[in-house]
Amino acid sequence: MELGSRRIYTTMPSKLRSSSSLLPRILLLSLLLLLFYSLILRRPITSNIASPPPCDLFSGRWVFNPETPKPLYDETCPFHRNAWNCLRNKRDNMDVINSWRWEPNGCGLSRIDPTRFLGMMRNKNVGFVGDSLNENFLVSFLCILRVADPSAIKWKKKKAWRGAYFPKFNVTVAYHRAVLLAKYQWQARSSAEANQDGVKGTYRVDVDVPANEWINVTSFYDVLIFNSGHWWGYDKFPKETPLVFYRKGKPINPPLDILPGFELVLQNMVSYIQREVPAKTLKFWRLQSPRHFYGGDWNQNGSCLLDKPLEENQVWNNGVNKEARKINQIIKNELQTTKIKLLDLTHLSEFRADAHPAIWLGKQDAVAIWGQDCMHWCLPGVPDTWVDILAELILTNLKTE
Repeated sequence: MELGSRRIYTTMPSKLRSSSSLLPRILLLSLLLLLFYSLILRRPITSNIASPPPCDLFSGRWVFNPETPKPLYDETCPFHRNAWNCLRNKRDNMDVINSWRWEPNGCGLSRIDPTRFLGMMRNKNVGFVGDSLNENFLVSFLCILRVADPSAIKWKKKKAWRGAYFPKFNVTVAYHRAVLLAKYQWQARSSAEANQDGVKGTYRVDVDVPANEWINVTSFYDVLIFNSGHWWGYDKFPKETPLVFYRKGKPINPPLDILPGFELVLQNMVSYIQREVPAKTLKFWRLQSPRHFYGGDWNQNGSCLLDKPLEENQVWNNGVNKEARKINQIIKNELQTTKIKLLDLTHLSEFRADAHPAIWLGKQDAVAIWGQDCMHWCLPGVPDTWVDILAELILTNLKTE
């Protein structure tokens, strides 16, 4: 079309048409590139240190480091039990005892951050069920968590032996004393009967009935840590006062020896846990805490006055924990088809023959009456490492839910 001497194009020249058709594509490509690079830049930078590979926290070695940070609590923690409060009892070498750090093979173990832990556990509860070694564990846990909430108060509801409530986070952590896990009770015999065979009485153990101290309370807890084993020995139940096992209210015949009795109790308690404890509850079973009585058992003047951890060859050749290993194997066999997680603290603790209360028990004549304590642990001490491991496993499982 022409108007006078000027030509006006009603259609676009081919060069302009091709340029204009490319423009949207260039813009789209630019936007895609910007999006791609923004995602790359927003992605957190990771390293082997920041995100260590999964590892076995129970295998490793103790490393001495005088620069190890001091424990998170001291002798003033209100949840202490006197005989384990080794700082107040002036136990020798407490600085040295707490200068050893557990280093798992192939990865690091971080010290628990009490504030972070309680923050992630807000409105949840943690329960320990078992013997006094689980109580030893609990006391360490309570004293550490109190750092994040000094307003914590003692808690003994729902048949708990001891515990604490942390109001800032609405978290309860408690221990239920049930040394055999199953219900048991003393049955005295008459003097005439006792004189005949020397048996003063028996302890009736109902292998299929959980102890009153923890039956019907497990639904209150979001995490449960079970143990049993230290009372399953002839030092606790000698032939003068033996265990007698019952099933469905009737004596088991022929009578069971103590370890077969333990196996049967374990089978029934695990079955009860699987059946009655809510599936969403995170369940652990702590294996045996090793003993270090040398020269005799706890009631035979056994001693543990050592000044450093055992060497590797001393651990594997250590005869004082043969029974613990037998019990551990029974537990492992029973739990292998369940969802109950093993808390295998035996090996790492077996090195630490130097870290028991020994003769520093906080009461005059305690050693003369009870002997040295080479079974429980000084606090602060080895159970603080147990807490680090347990906290790591709990939080890891919470993240994967």
